[in-house]
Amino acid sequence: MPNKEMLLIPGPTPVVDEIYDALASETYAHTDPRVVKVTLESLAMTREMFNTDGEVFIVAGSGTLAMEMSIVNTVAPGEKVLVLSQGYFGDRFIKLAESFGIHVDVIASEWGQRVDPALVGAKLKQGGYKAVTITHVDTSTGVEADLQTLIPLIKQHGALVILDGVCATAAIAEDMGRAYECPECKIDVVLTGSQKAIGVPPGLAIVAFGPKALAAREKLGKVPAYYADIHNWLPIMKDPGKYFATPAVNMLYAYHKAMQMIMAEGLDARYVRHRKWSFAVRSALKTYGLKPLADEDIAAPTLTCFVYPAGVEDAAFRKSLGSKGMVVAGALAGLAGKAFRLGHMGNVTTAELRRAVTLIGEALKDQGLTVDITAAEAKFDGLV
Repeated sequence: MPNKEMLLIPGPTPVVDEIYDALASETYAHTDPRVVKVTLESLAMTREMFNTDGEVFIVAGSGTLAMEMSIVNTVAPGEKVLVLSQGYFGDRFIKLAESFGIHVDVIASEWGQRVDPALVGAKLKQGGYKAVTITHVDTSTGVEADLQTLIPLIKQHGALVILDGVCATAAIAEDMGRAYECPECKIDVVLTGSQKAIGVPPGLAIVAFGPKALAAREKLGKVPAYYADIHNWLPIMKDPGKYFATPAVNMLYAYHKAMQMIMAEGLDARYVRHRKWSFAVRSALKTYGLKPLADEDIAAPTLTCFVYPAGVEDAAFRKSLGSKGMVVAGALAGLAGKAFRLGHMGNVTTAELRRAVTLIGEALKDQGLTVDITAAEAKFDGLV
């Protein structure tokens, strides 16, 4: 099933034939031993990717469901959570937590910047926070969070670390076994979805709970959820032959194939590849006068938000790209009409990204700009 257009938005990302083939496999009963085997192997590979000795959950749903599962199973109504927001999707935690009666404080950065650790430390000193949420990569801005600084700071004050990995997982290390400067300075929850760097169509919510997060769930007793309550899913993840809610069987086939491909490539190699790609893409498009919103030292390897130079009309530019068989995403909130977002993650190839740079140059020419496409393409020389 060849992709008819180049879908380079921040997600969903292009799906390769091997994953489409798996998705199109015959649907078996959800308790069939063959489905059980696929599920158990998928859980094991996911646990390896996150390097956790906790529990991993793969559930039919979106990344938003994964966010909800991470909050409702760790923080009780009336408790406090601190949201560190570096864009639109960091802000989503605010309404989500408030909908469960959780008290929310927010530290928000200017779009295109990271949150200030000094502000985080000052807020945490006030005490009483059960958890702190971090968006690893905010899809609206292309800013990568500074886990090396934030995790020890949060753990110093005894809060759980909830990491939103939706636009980072499988492209940036999210190692729950890693100690950041102290033995207890570890990520407690990672949540993600299937449709970005993992490279599967939308439809699966994936959440990993470390030991401290699991202990927090036990202390909560009842939680204000049913489908999102990990107590209902835990027996299924241990024995997928049992039933709680019908799993997305064909999506599990696709996810299983994607995880096999990720493990075959090697996690470290995959992380390095995404760094190289992102640098090449940003270097190439800078030659056109397109400015990345995030500076290179904080820019994510999964997507970039590019601010237009003078003279470019957003809708016309994206329409021109569409006519050439390529789709990018518009910018959000105050950046709408002033920038576009380009995804460069998952299973797209170097050749496809180089082609994307060419098409973007042609679309800018359609707007009357003078650009050197050959110079931009040369930024990919030597990459494989």
